[in-house]
Amino acid sequence: MGSCFSLGLKIESSRLDGKVTSASVPPSPRSQTEILQSGNLKPFSFNVLKLATRNFRPDSVLGEGGFGSVFKGWIDEQSLAAAKPGTGTVIAVKRLNQEGLQGHQEWLAEINYLGQLNHPNLVKLIGYCIEDDHRMLVYEFMPRGSLENHLFRRSSYFQPLSWNLRIKVALGAAKGLAFLHSPEAKVIYRDFKSSNILIDSNYNAKLSDFGLAKDGPVDGKSHVSTRVMGTYGYAAPEYMATGKPSGFRLFKYRYNLCLVIGPDKHEWGRVRVRLLRK
Repeated sequence: MGSCFSLGLKIESSRLDGKVTSASVPPSPRSQTEILQSGNLKPFSFNVLKLATRNFRPDSVLGEGGFGSVFKGWIDEQSLAAAKPGTGTVIAVKRLNQEGLQGHQEWLAEINYLGQLNHPNLVKLIGYCIEDDHRMLVYEFMPRGSLENHLFRRSSYFQPLSWNLRIKVALGAAKGLAFLHSPEAKVIYRDFKSSNILIDSNYNAKLSDFGLAKDGPVDGKSHVSTRVMGTYGYAAPEYMATGKPSGFRLFKYRYNLCLVIGPDKHEWGRVRVRLLRK
């Protein structure tokens, strides 16, 4: 049987090991032009990404979500032009599904935050594509996929994580969240779940998918919003039912449920959750 565990963490700001490209993320709202021109992101053409992903072939799909599908591709490390499979730099291309649950605003939010933030436990955004109705985002490739895959899928590629690796992933995810909540970033993530925790070849965890993120409190103004955001099963039940957040408990519920799922559990109804101590 799978086991549950709680992990009490205190991440000191001096140990965040992260930085931002400026003193802090410029507060929203900003215009689309300002967002796209900020940061060090590369604008890609649709044709380059089409070639890089072999015409978005189904066997190149790495995953799918509310935004759309994510494809594996290759680009030249120097010119950033499309490269042949197996050569150059491997990338992950997230392509907006026009009929999906998310759209242009979520695409822009990703660029707004990941284009400014830089931290070892946040996935790196390389560039974007905005051409006609096409909206795409280009990320570093994470070889070991998402934490969700290791928890729920069983195959020769996705193996159950040992307890040592689970602790390593838990610490990495916690450091990413601590950085986002720090005075340097002041970002409310709002979509912390196992499918958004990506793992690199060394089992370092990185947070991804910032489409639902928002600015934290600025100049004494409250960050609280009554609009319910997030994913059922991860957000605190009382928040999803009433729209009223419950402070730190919301974070605790999300953090524990994401990390306590036993390696042999496949059904949500069998997941046991132990909240962090108050």
